[in-house]
Amino acid sequence: MDKHRLIRTYRDTLLKDVIPFWLDHGLDRRHGGIITALDRDGTILDTDKSVWFQGRAGWMFATLYNTVERRPEWLAAARSCVEFSRKHCHAPDGKMYFSVTREGKPLRMRRYVYSEAFAAISYAAFAKATGEARWADEARTCWKRYLAYSFEPGVMPAKCTDTRPAMGMAPRMIAIVTAQELRENLGDDSVTPTIDRCIAEISRYFVKPRRRAVMEVVGPGGKILDHFDGRMLNPGHAIEGAWFILHEGKRRGDSAMIRLGCDMLDWMWERGWDRKHGGLLYNVDVDGKPVQEYWHDMKFWWPHNEATIATLLAHQLTADPKYARWHRQVHDWGFRHFADRKHGEWYGYLHRDGSLSVPLKGNIWKGPFHLPRMLWYCWRLLDACGASGTPRSQVRSRRGRSPRR
Repeated sequence: MDKHRLIRTYRDTLLKDVIPFWLDHGLDRRHGGIITALDRDGTILDTDKSVWFQGRAGWMFATLYNTVERRPEWLAAARSCVEFSRKHCHAPDGKMYFSVTREGKPLRMRRYVYSEAFAAISYAAFAKATGEARWADEARTCWKRYLAYSFEPGVMPAKCTDTRPAMGMAPRMIAIVTAQELRENLGDDSVTPTIDRCIAEISRYFVKPRRRAVMEVVGPGGKILDHFDGRMLNPGHAIEGAWFILHEGKRRGDSAMIRLGCDMLDWMWERGWDRKHGGLLYNVDVDGKPVQEYWHDMKFWWPHNEATIATLLAHQLTADPKYARWHRQVHDWGFRHFADRKHGEWYGYLHRDGSLSVPLKGNIWKGPFHLPRMLWYCWRLLDACGASGTPRSQVRSRRGRSPRR
C-alpha cells in the first residue's frame, strides 16, 4: 500500500476538486444553504433543496474547519447551511421536513427522521467551530427527537400494518454515527450507551453468521422474512455500518467490535463485489434469488465510498493483506469509473459495466457528503499511520473467529 500516494490522492481530490466544486456551484449565496441538483459542469438543474444536505453539507464544511484548517470560507459555508436549516427546515412541532423550496418553503415531510440526525451532526460540528452554545443545544434537541421517533413505540407513524412485524438496521446505524459525532464535537459521553445498544442489536438481530450476511430488515427476534423486502441485502449499506463499528472498536481498543465489523465487511464484500465487471452491486438476495428492484445491478457512488473507508480501516486494525487488496480494488474502480476529470467531482450512477447512466453530479440524494467524507477520513487515517499504512501501535495478530449467533 503506497501510503504517500494515497494521501496525496485523497487530500488533493478533497481540497482541490470536490470541495471547490460545491462551494463554486452549490452554495446558495442569495437565500442561504446549499443546492445539490447540479449537472456535470455544476449548472443548476433544480432549485428545490434537500433538507438532508443542509445537515450533511453543514457537517462537512464545519468538520473541515475543525480538523483541517480554519478557513473562513468553510466556516461561512457551514454557517449558511446550519442557519438555513434552523430557520426553514423545522415544522412548527419541531419535526424536520425532507425537502423545501430554494427560499425555504416546505415541500415534503417524510415519516422518518434522518433529517434530524444530519441536522444534529451539523449543529454539533458548528458548535465546536464557533463556540456558540446555542448550536450545541440545537444538536441535542435534534438527537432526542431522532431517538424518540426511531425507538419509542407509537411516536413515529406506522409504515406497515401489524400483519408482518419488521424492524430495520438503518435507524440503528445512523444512531451510532450520530452519537459518535455528538461525542466528538460536544464532548458528550452520555450518548455512549446508545452506541452500545445499537451495536448489540445489529449483532443480535441483523448479523447472520450461518448465512454470512447482514440483513437490512428482519422480523421479531431477527427472523429472516422470506419475501422480497426481507431477503434483500444492500452490501454498501452494511459495509458502511461495518466501518462505524470498526471506528468504535478502534476508539475503545475493543477486539470484539473489530471482529464484528470485519465479519460484516467480509460477508457483504463476498456477496456484493461484482466478479464480472468489478464494483459493488446495489442489491442482492440473501438466497441468490432474483431481486425486485430494477436498479439492483447498478453501481452507485456511495457504496464505493463506504467500502473504501471500511477496507482501509480494517487493514489498519488487523494488518490482514486481503483488506489492502480489497481497498486497492474498490479505490481503483471508483476513481476509474466515477471521477470526472474534466469538470471535477464524481458521477453518481453507473450501469453494471461501469458506463455512465446519467451525468449529473447531485440531486436530492447526492451532494457533498459520502465522497468528501471518504476522502477526508482516509486521508486523516493514513496520515496518522506509519509508512506501511498500519498504525504504529497496532499489534499485528490474526483476528479470532466471531461467536456463532
